[in-house]
Amino acid sequence: MDTTAPVSKNILIVAGDVSGDLHAAGLIRALKETEPGVCITSVGGRLMKEVSDRFLFDLAAQGATGFVEPIKKMPLWIRLRNELRDYMETQHPVALIVVDFYGFNHQVLKLAKERCIPAYYYVTPQVWASRQYRAKKLAALTEKMYVIYPFEPEFHQKRGGNAVFLGNPLLDIMPAPLSKSYEVADPKNHAWKLGLLPGSRMGEISRLVPVFYEAFKETVQKFPNTQAYMFLLPNADERVFLDLLGEEPHLNFHFIKDKNYELRSQMDFLLACSGTATLENALLGVPMAVAYKMFWPTYQIAKMVIKVPYISLVNILAGNKPVVKELIQHQANAQALAAEVQDMFEHPQKLKAMHEELLKLRASLGEPGVAKRAATDILQDLAHR
Repeated sequence: MDTTAPVSKNILIVAGDVSGDLHAAGLIRALKETEPGVCITSVGGRLMKEVSDRFLFDLAAQGATGFVEPIKKMPLWIRLRNELRDYMETQHPVALIVVDFYGFNHQVLKLAKERCIPAYYYVTPQVWASRQYRAKKLAALTEKMYVIYPFEPEFHQKRGGNAVFLGNPLLDIMPAPLSKSYEVADPKNHAWKLGLLPGSRMGEISRLVPVFYEAFKETVQKFPNTQAYMFLLPNADERVFLDLLGEEPHLNFHFIKDKNYELRSQMDFLLACSGTATLENALLGVPMAVAYKMFWPTYQIAKMVIKVPYISLVNILAGNKPVVKELIQHQANAQALAAEVQDMFEHPQKLKAMHEELLKLRASLGEPGVAKRAATDILQDLAHR
């Protein structure tokens, strides 16, 4: 599949993390369905590799997060940036599409701007939450931004950006929420299903897996029929997670690789790392608590630059109100997480109330077909150049 497309058909797409890989792969499929002759060269992850004509590098596997950790990857960023510069100069792609991952992608956008290659941002970074000055930079470097939350177009337009909301691309892949009954006769002995989502990057995983596991063990002492399911990415090495547990797993504890959200949608409650997974949970209508633990210097910087009162997308999209509990840094300990789980299991009506709030949130994010609409819009724009 390592082929070079004609100039008029060659599009370069760059994503840098697991969620970006997911959304970019959906966009690539939509571009190819809309214009079968298009040839995609990409940098991203395993999903993009499966659907691209030429794949240059698995950037999603690097997993750098925050403000401090990416510095360690600087030699890689520089090398890859130079390779993309050379690619643009020799292959002359008709367009660049970048997906989230501002830290690296704004450098790629500069390369495209210097070479008069039109650039589009699909799944724009959440610059409204921190470092809002970046919005003007994005406006100057892109032809159009495809934002994923309904309040974002106004934010970017005020800063000179050409931003449109076509819906949230998660709607293209998420199943409809299950209809659930939260009538539980005997909560103490009920067979509760507790889902654990410790993140996709190694830093997140190493900090949250032990905490989530201990929270489960505390919960199962009071609710002995609880089954816990820790959700792993399809390419995850289970041995890494076993090492983080520090012991043989409890009989009621299971590792799961759930490709289509089928099992996650059946959970009664979830403990989730802050990020895309929380929005996925919301679209499934599954109640949750959100946790996040950062490298200490990263946390200190984050406190200074983040401009929103909540870290979870669920609470932000709900109008900055606490639909789900957030436990950050030292608060994200096993005792506090277990207490939240146990409170929900003891009072199933709280689960029902949260489920209903999450269904309202899903309705605000548009309709499926987002990637198709974006692909059509990009191709139409290119056709008029």
